[in-house]
Amino acid sequence: MLVLGISAFYHDSAAALVRDGEVVAAAQEERFTRKKHDPGFPANAVRFCLSEIGEPPGKLDRVVFYEKPFVKFERLLETYLALAPRGFSSFRKAMPLWISEKLFQRDLLLRELGAIDPALGDKAKLRFSEHHFSHAASAYYPSPFRSALVLTMDGVGEWATTSAAIGRDDELRILKEIKFPHSLGLLYSAFTYYMGFKVNSGEYKVMGLAPYGEPKYAKAIREHLIDIKPDGSFKLNLDYFSFCTGLTMTDERFDAIFGGPPRRPDEPLEQRHMDFAASIQAVTEEVVLRLTRALAEETGQKNLCLAGGVALNCVANGKVLRDGKFENIFVQPAAGDAGGALGAALAVYHDEAGPTSHAKAARTGDGMKGAYLGPCFEQDDIERRLAAVGAVFTTVGQSDLIEQTAQALASGRAVGWHQGRMEFGPRALGNRSILGDPRSPTMQKALNLKVKYRESFRPFAPSVLRERVAEWFEIAVDSPYMLLVADVKPERCRKMSAEEQSLFGIDKLNVQRSDIPAVTHVDYSARIQTVHKETNPLYHALISRFEALTGCPVLVNTSFNVRGEPIVCTPEDAFRCFMGCEIELLAVGNCILRKEDQNAALARDYKHAFELD
Repeated sequence: MLVLGISAFYHDSAAALVRDGEVVAAAQEERFTRKKHDPGFPANAVRFCLSEIGEPPGKLDRVVFYEKPFVKFERLLETYLALAPRGFSSFRKAMPLWISEKLFQRDLLLRELGAIDPALGDKAKLRFSEHHFSHAASAYYPSPFRSALVLTMDGVGEWATTSAAIGRDDELRILKEIKFPHSLGLLYSAFTYYMGFKVNSGEYKVMGLAPYGEPKYAKAIREHLIDIKPDGSFKLNLDYFSFCTGLTMTDERFDAIFGGPPRRPDEPLEQRHMDFAASIQAVTEEVVLRLTRALAEETGQKNLCLAGGVALNCVANGKVLRDGKFENIFVQPAAGDAGGALGAALAVYHDEAGPTSHAKAARTGDGMKGAYLGPCFEQDDIERRLAAVGAVFTTVGQSDLIEQTAQALASGRAVGWHQGRMEFGPRALGNRSILGDPRSPTMQKALNLKVKYRESFRPFAPSVLRERVAEWFEIAVDSPYMLLVADVKPERCRKMSAEEQSLFGIDKLNVQRSDIPAVTHVDYSARIQTVHKETNPLYHALISRFEALTGCPVLVNTSFNVRGEPIVCTPEDAFRCFMGCEIELLAVGNCILRKEDQNAALARDYKHAFELD
């Protein structure tokens, strides 16, 4: 049975293809259009997925949309009516779009699908899944578990903002929900907005900034904004938010609690902004831990699956793991709305294929295949593409590719690494990555300011050989998707002096805190990616060679893009980014490109090419 899943029309549109319960392909539309968080219909991602099956589009059995537009429309109407006359101006602006487009989303989807291929526009094949059920399915069905609790937390779907489900073999069932407008995701996004970052994009910045601050405002958040029950359920005080009725997340009542208006994106970050970040992170972790503890006791489950945008909060995930209420945790790597496309396809497959499929019961291991589910380029195609854009390169064998790249990294050079299938989800996992030497005390700042063109405080993740992870970090489990945070081993760290501890906020960044300072955050933590020989043998071989040269089985790994740009997809994307920033060496397939060999006329100004994120 072939099922195509689609998510679209909000943010991070994507398509995913499932064949007989197995994930075949998945990609976000932004990677093709080069528009970050592209919300449009994922025509390019759909075409890519179809190209992977070797079958005409008419062979698809089902096409599934990841949520139910009519139910979402019902929530919008009920919210505005309940709060009238507040928010009438927002209502007036939203209704024409909903009535003309979103209310008739079935017709829109059929038109867009039919434009790709008439066989796709068959309304008899079109299905709609529920938003939170799509998230839950995306986490449970690819997990290695025969039974698990599935916790989904995000901004809002149709009505649900938090849901708990139980998965047993091929069956997945929602147990309970928290509904809009009470939303942990929207609370976190309110602080993202208040701190001057983009909602649905800048939440990573808030999480990364939190260790620079103190949770001085956590008490005020609990007293004024959110009522947290012992079991983790919660309610927001809507007097302080405007997302129900306005065009912003917060208003002047929110501002009054925290001492002023929202920060403008061009204003400098101050210590109070770091304290805001630390405070909302602390409250978020409290809610998540109360939820997971209560649900573990209620259900008796030992395995936990996580999905939804809040599941991308890897700091909270790490605390859930260390809390020990669950023996095993699996986080969907595309936990946000992009992953809804995959979950919708899996949900319909398991619902309609029938009990004889036994797809879940028979599977062991990670059904996400390392998240390497996107486009791949053959060597001769890579060479044609690079030659067409004027790149100067040499083609080498695989052993030379590993050797030259490892030598460049060991000498302190920043390397662009474009190999194999593109990753699905927001993280680069060693196939569309910028790599560096974690031992360098200047690498983090240099990569942020000279390569990524973004704030210097943003942390980088370590890619570490799975068989070495427990020697360097306080974690002994798989973390292939950078979705668990753990501390660097104490014996690898150096304590900060009293003088260093007293430094202001981001000034602490320049203090060397461990043997691998480029991936050690100011609180001695790191966002771990374990690299497995089975899922990525080439990347594993590169890190192994780097270890042979340096004694360190770790590399700095950040996504291959600059601030505001989607992760690169094609060899041409990689070359343009290479020529627009200070990456010194680029490896695309077996092609090696050195910056000094390139035509200087092809250099691009990427520093101001993309807007702030």
